[in-house]
Amino acid sequence: MTAGDDCGCCDDGVEEVPSAGHDPVAESTDDACCESESTSDACCADDYRTERDQAHGDGPQQETGCCATEQDHAHDDAEGHAHSAEDRTPDDGGETLTLSVPEMDCPSCAGKVENALAGVDGVDSVDPRPTSGTLRVTYDPGAVTADEIADRVEGAGYAVKRDEEATLSVPEMDCPSCAGKVENALRDRDGVLGVDTRPTSGTVVVRYDPGRTDRGSLVAAVEGAGYPVEADDGEPGGSPHDVWTSTRGLRTWAGAAFLLVGIVVEFALTSLDVTLAAAFGRELTVAWGAYLGAVLVAGVPILRAGYYSLRNRNLDIDLLMSIGIVSAVAVDLPFEAATLSVLFSVAALLERFSMDRARNSLEELAALSPDTATVLRDGEEHTVPAAEVAVGDRVVVRPGDRIPVDGVVREGESAVDESPVTGESVPADKTAGDEVYAGSVVEGGYFEFEATATADESTLQRVIELVEDAQANRSDYEQFVDRFARWYTPLVVTVAVATFLATPFVFGIGWEAAFTRALTLLVVACPCALVISTPVSVVSAVTAAARNGVLVKGGDRLEAMGAVDAVAFDKTGTLTTGELSVTDVVALNGTDETELLGCAAALERRSEHPIAAAVVAHADDHGVPDRETADFEALTGQGVSATLDGVTHYAGKPGLFEDLGFDLEHAHVRTDGGVRTKGGELLADAADCEHDEGTYLDLVNETVPRLQSEGKTVVLVGTEDELEGVVAVADTVRPEAAWAVSRLRELGVEHVAMLTGDNERTARTIGEQVGVDEVRADLLPEEKVDAVEELRERYGHVAMVGDGVNDAPALATADVAVAMGAAGTDTALDTADVALMGDDLTRVPYLYDLSSRATSVIRQNVYAALAVKAVLAVAAPFGLVDVIVAIVIGDMGASLGVTSNALRLAGVSPAEPDGVASPEPDGEVAAAAD
Repeated sequence: MTAGDDCGCCDDGVEEVPSAGHDPVAESTDDACCESESTSDACCADDYRTERDQAHGDGPQQETGCCATEQDHAHDDAEGHAHSAEDRTPDDGGETLTLSVPEMDCPSCAGKVENALAGVDGVDSVDPRPTSGTLRVTYDPGAVTADEIADRVEGAGYAVKRDEEATLSVPEMDCPSCAGKVENALRDRDGVLGVDTRPTSGTVVVRYDPGRTDRGSLVAAVEGAGYPVEADDGEPGGSPHDVWTSTRGLRTWAGAAFLLVGIVVEFALTSLDVTLAAAFGRELTVAWGAYLGAVLVAGVPILRAGYYSLRNRNLDIDLLMSIGIVSAVAVDLPFEAATLSVLFSVAALLERFSMDRARNSLEELAALSPDTATVLRDGEEHTVPAAEVAVGDRVVVRPGDRIPVDGVVREGESAVDESPVTGESVPADKTAGDEVYAGSVVEGGYFEFEATATADESTLQRVIELVEDAQANRSDYEQFVDRFARWYTPLVVTVAVATFLATPFVFGIGWEAAFTRALTLLVVACPCALVISTPVSVVSAVTAAARNGVLVKGGDRLEAMGAVDAVAFDKTGTLTTGELSVTDVVALNGTDETELLGCAAALERRSEHPIAAAVVAHADDHGVPDRETADFEALTGQGVSATLDGVTHYAGKPGLFEDLGFDLEHAHVRTDGGVRTKGGELLADAADCEHDEGTYLDLVNETVPRLQSEGKTVVLVGTEDELEGVVAVADTVRPEAAWAVSRLRELGVEHVAMLTGDNERTARTIGEQVGVDEVRADLLPEEKVDAVEELRERYGHVAMVGDGVNDAPALATADVAVAMGAAGTDTALDTADVALMGDDLTRVPYLYDLSSRATSVIRQNVYAALAVKAVLAVAAPFGLVDVIVAIVIGDMGASLGVTSNALRLAGVSPAEPDGVASPEPDGEVAAAAD
């Protein structure tokens, strides 16, 4: 019997599961269950809550009676009181395992899973719950293991979700030391498979086994390390300036006041520095009391953090400072203890302020998406949370509104500012059939659109998630710093102990002076400035890029782009717009233009190539009737073939027809001549035929070269026996293409190449227009890969810029893969190292410039932090620096300096070409397609 069978009231309650965030069924079911079976052990409300919590991403939750309120669950989750699944012990002494089995979604599935575990030694009971996709098994761990149970379930054909991911918001985790404590606390938790701490965003991503632990236990572990976990309600955080009026800030200012009083009394108003008491052989004066007050007020947060560091066996700055403060008070150095408490608290506030400024850049991206949406239901407008907009809903927007979800315009039109997503400053005109993206702003008209994605699956949301995830992809500098920090702190602490023990004998100083020098080294032992120097720079650069329509997938990609020596561009859709159109139609051998277009369109209709789309569109625009085809085949790098009316036809490059045996130097034209469409004249290079009436064309030496010289791609159409005609297609060079290539050279790129599958003549025409250094034409996909590898051998690091689909092999081969026009394209967002959300080539030199500057800033930060620490570490044992200097310069100053330097990257903006006009060869802007 399943949980839902215990009471009749549950049958209806479980059938309909509303979307996350709306809980009417749970409330009604809870009430009904409480009235009829208040003591029932298996209530479907439990199942419903589990399903609802999983929808929120919380994973398995603790078991409660069906009458427990939602507030009880929330309280347990927030306070960390929820227990791990294996911590719950039934009355019979066994353990309970909860497995997530998503594919177990019907009673039949549940029966198979139950049968798979029947008769297994050690399994006491099996409770499958198909409504929530979970399985509860009570078992004897001495007879069978959790992994063996999971294996039996998978043996029945149902995959067990052995790990889940939870993202916890930990705002107070704002430094590497904090991150270390949180990571240690989580790694000690049974069931935790991986931890990724991100102090720059104040989040922790934990991968865990839901059968051994749950979200509540993870929250408890983090809070047990001294860091509160906040609910992620999607609201943007406060201003970075709020830190100065926080509880920690107020305690720091109060401590500073006590310290100032102590200094004034001890060094200026000495008559007031009377003895208040004597204890432990010491005189407790007014100044002593003021210093102690500073320690108690400003130092308590430090001591508390130090306690958690000690409990988690984490040798970090909090533990070192706590040791220093307590030791200074113990050896009767109250001024040093008070100074340490106040200045270190100020340093912590400055670090939090700087980190919050970096975090704000991430929050600004999230704030671009509105909280509500106006949807049409039954002909009436309803305002609903954006999270509740479903795919297919009709959404209404008006001037000034932000678009809440991705969609397609169905009615109305307006200019839309898409700069939050694509980075393009010029508003795009949107009419019926056009795509719109969440976060864009409606400029001047009303329109309705159909939602094509939910709020949490929009392009903007994916960009935000990928920007946040970029912190996990660490650059070489960051990995070096992490390795360095592992031995730096223990080494300096060892030197500090040696300084305290040796300097009285080596330099003949007193123990009090020796202690002060050792205390100074403890301050220097903190590697915080060094450790945060790289991640803050990466976050600042990545978020700046995202605001300008460039999505960089991590610090390693950012660093790689800054080291690029050569850039290779695809042609169609990259250097050109990819918006092709037919410019010339020449019928041959008695075929008329309509027949030629009909044949060409039928052949190309099943192809996905841009040239094919242009031919089909031209035929449709001219009312050419469609023809049925069979046996369609794409001839890689050559063209296509298909059967029309029982005859095999071909459409493709001239080389395809040469291989078929045609004499392309002598192609007969209709007796009335072939006409160039779109206002063109009769082809002047037709000559009289000596063997037949009419004229002929020399396609190889005259017609094709002439068209190609105008930047057009030539497609021949025919059968195995007869050539039916020529169709020419042209593209448009992007107006900013030549400027982008020139700008890359100015910024230091050594070599710019164009790789294309188009013919040599057309490719060189485009190459000359945009000014690339090298043109490689007639390349098959695998030959583009070879070309990228050759560029790497000759010049070094190579970036490939393409459309993310047609050039996938070459993009994968390059050191940095840059995909153009990635907005709304899942493939490009997922596979490219860098995605340009719009079709704007000015973002390529901007990306290179930003990456180069970011690499430079990271180097500056790392080397400056190392230099400061090295100088202070060497000077401290000789008494050349004191505690104040160590904190102000070595800790507070260094951390503030590297953070401020990193935040400069947020101000790097794309350069824009002035007065760029499209090049116009032969009176029109033309370029060929790959």
